[in-house]
Amino acid sequence: MSQSFDAPTVIRIKRDGGELSDEAIDWVIDAYTRGQMADAQMSALLMAIFLRGMTSAEIARWTAAMVASGDRLDFSDLRRDGKPLALVDKHSTGGVGDKITIPLVPVVMACGGAVPQAAGRGLGHTGGTLDKLESIPGFTAEISTAQVRQQLCDLGAAIFAAGDLAPADRKIYALRDVTATTESLPLIASSVMSKKIAEGTRALVLDTKVGSGAFLKTETEARELARTMVDLGTAAGLKTRALLTDMSTPLGRAVGNAVEVEESLEVLAGGGPPDVVELTVALAAEMLDAGGLDGVDPAEALRDGSAMDRFRALVAAQGGDPAAPLPLGAHSEAVTAPRGGTMGTIDAMAVGLAVWRLGAGRSAPGERVQSGAGLLIHRRPGEPVAAGEALFTLYTDTPERFAGALAELDDAWSVGDKPPSDRPLIIDRMMPG
Repeated sequence: MSQSFDAPTVIRIKRDGGELSDEAIDWVIDAYTRGQMADAQMSALLMAIFLRGMTSAEIARWTAAMVASGDRLDFSDLRRDGKPLALVDKHSTGGVGDKITIPLVPVVMACGGAVPQAAGRGLGHTGGTLDKLESIPGFTAEISTAQVRQQLCDLGAAIFAAGDLAPADRKIYALRDVTATTESLPLIASSVMSKKIAEGTRALVLDTKVGSGAFLKTETEARELARTMVDLGTAAGLKTRALLTDMSTPLGRAVGNAVEVEESLEVLAGGGPPDVVELTVALAAEMLDAGGLDGVDPAEALRDGSAMDRFRALVAAQGGDPAAPLPLGAHSEAVTAPRGGTMGTIDAMAVGLAVWRLGAGRSAPGERVQSGAGLLIHRRPGEPVAAGEALFTLYTDTPERFAGALAELDDAWSVGDKPPSDRPLIIDRMMPG
């Protein structure tokens, strides 16, 4: 690789609105992965990308360079009953209360799919699947590739930390979280797709969020992101499709770490909030179709308990105790209704920030999160409200965090005389081409 590049020159090109060459991108990703480019310099480049954007050619090369920065898993040799595994995965671009992976993976397992799920930790105001699952006593996502292969054959899934997959992305992802560059379309697309291309799946369904609680707030931006990711996946040989889904209101009634696992268990037990169930079943249907698994009803796996059985087996295989009580913050605070009426809209971003302030997210790379920090929503938009009743309950182990969290919620909700207008949860479906 040519060494004729240096960080200030590359930063200056992008700062001034120029297009980075393939060689410059390869150099940046390699140099940063090997520690030869400082965090401060990558932070400057990320901000330049955030402000100036990237061409589709730059995004494709940036993604390919991140895939090449580490291992690429290959499960094509794995068989069950003599047949190749139907390897399929899902990725969400991040939302508030988005615990869908937790019930979704066991549903797909129960329907015959195999899910190699390389999951991440919390980024900004959105929770990470691994942070949530690690609130289950004993559960670990730090498992070997050999164990991933074994679980895919024996159980039908493994949920694991990306580890040596796209290590450049792991470093950049942590930096984006603390430099206010999370909402960049090129950086989101390349981050998601580098891990998914490297993880060895054959088919991929993308849950692209739009609304106040999503990284991208407008439908136009979310469509562009979905199209970019579908094209990146298709070009890499993955059967890729996307659903555009609403993230103006938090998903379900629980936002945090352990509280979202608790709600996921309700869904796996055949209950749970209707929006969480609807999205779980819709994404499962897309995954099964993309994986070539016809004639199976994902909703039946929730009704008959088979998905719950698969969840328990998966948790146990990764060291967790599925019967252990889940942690809950030692201190709680309620937000009560000032009047009776009907619950209005609830701003997903404000709820996400409140939960982050309670300790469920991180403000520095590698920081520990509180498993028991979170928020319960007692009245969803459109539900009747009585004066004085609790609308939200906040939980944390550090009560000094309540003031900041409550301040985030100040203008995030309302009680009125009429219900807010209904918004569809699933806005659109995007296929290759």
